[in-house]
Amino acid sequence: MSERPPVPALNLAEKREQTIQALIRSFAADQLAVEDFEDRLDRAHRSADAASLEALVADLPAPTAATVPAKPAPRPALAPPQTIRDRQIVAAVMGGVERKGAWTPARQTTAIVVMGGLHFDFRDAALGPGVTEVDIFALMGGAEIIVPPGLIVDSDGVAIMGGWAHGPGRDAGADPDAPVLRLTGLILMGGVEIQVRQPGESARDAKRRIRSERKNRQLPGPGS
Repeated sequence: MSERPPVPALNLAEKREQTIQALIRSFAADQLAVEDFEDRLDRAHRSADAASLEALVADLPAPTAATVPAKPAPRPALAPPQTIRDRQIVAAVMGGVERKGAWTPARQTTAIVVMGGLHFDFRDAALGPGVTEVDIFALMGGAEIIVPPGLIVDSDGVAIMGGWAHGPGRDAGADPDAPVLRLTGLILMGGVEIQVRQPGESARDAKRRIRSERKNRQLPGPGS
């Protein structure tokens, strides 16, 4: 009987990478314990044939949309300057105000919330070039701000008997012409929460993605 021909180095490397990615997805989805994951990852790096690599993932569930990391979202689209208002005022008094989907924020928005709620979703918004400002005053109310990963956020608010969960700061290496969302305000007995989500991503899916990204950053290297 003739011996089985060796697997080409390139194909074996690709198979190894596919196996490692499958192990990462399963670990992020809590389908593998830490010790089991580290053991399989170490064996994946040491495996010399495709069969042993396949055996490492043969008992794992097939990946689903929830366990596959989402692709980074592009930066928000720019709105034509002539379509952008200079100023606007929105108010939620014992009620709520919401902006989501495809919309174009004014260059400067003043939001007043009194015993109510504010929900601004910028994931599909068309921002003007440069800085878009949102100044929030909330009394016994709250605001939820959702931004896409590609959007630069400057957050500088004050909360008294409340909370202001600051969002991602400016990236020093970012394009100076990229849109910037600047959030300021005063919160009295209320709260502001700034969340980063992919387009179409729910709060629950965002938590899973963040947990997966954190685990990926903590992965042990070969032979560690």
